[in-house]
Amino acid sequence: MDEAIPALNIAVLVKHVPDTQFDRHLDGEHRTTDRSESILSELDEYALEAALQLVEAQGGNGHRVMAVTMGPPAAVNAVKKALQIGADEGIHLCDDALAGSDASGTSRALAAVVRHLGTADLVLTGMASTDGETSLVPAQLAELLQLPQVTFASSLELTHDDGGRQLIARRESDNVAETVRSTLPAVVSVTDQINEPRYPNFKGIMAAKKKPITTLTLADIGLDASEVGFSGAWTRVEQAQQRPPRSQGVIITDEGDAGRRLVDFLAEQKLL
Repeated sequence: MDEAIPALNIAVLVKHVPDTQFDRHLDGEHRTTDRSESILSELDEYALEAALQLVEAQGGNGHRVMAVTMGPPAAVNAVKKALQIGADEGIHLCDDALAGSDASGTSRALAAVVRHLGTADLVLTGMASTDGETSLVPAQLAELLQLPQVTFASSLELTHDDGGRQLIARRESDNVAETVRSTLPAVVSVTDQINEPRYPNFKGIMAAKKKPITTLTLADIGLDASEVGFSGAWTRVEQAQQRPPRSQGVIITDEGDAGRRLVDFLAEQKLL
């Protein structure tokens, strides 16, 4: 690493989420999501890849990518997958009091972890988690940390001059694209258009076995149990029921009037 360029520390937030290949279920009296079949959130892989590419563009050695998660003991598997892909170390916030945390509690806990680390120049997240899909955590995290935020970035670049590092991000919507700049540290969420995440290879899988994973509790990060979990949640599930089985669709047999009958059906469904 060029001695003129200070070390870059990136914290990537990763989440252990139910595998989307399986049906989702609610579990227990509090109607929380059943996470028995869970994996690293696919959308977080784009954030991890963005971090790795930024580090590689800065020269690689000496810079650090930290994979950070919160959740029960099994959530460490999301960190392990991130280490296999290329992260340098893992942080796992694990405490029974975290159970039932909603987006606000999750943000408070993760903000406390980032403060505890004290070294993150950049906090990267996916654009949403594939279980809750709220997209609330990045903005709440930036507010709690009092940091600039850039949301839904489709490209990222770091520049360095005498004034320090600056982040250049591109944001795109259906009708407009914009380029924004931010000082560091900052909180950034990235879209699934930013890159193509790499897969862990055999070398990466073996190297991950030697990479450190630090387990933290709420006491370690100075957070009270009343601020997270069910007691600290701003939202709760009052009731839930199984989705009714899908009914058989309407079959239209063409007897010369199929087009008219199809139009009539769509009109009845208020789709025209």
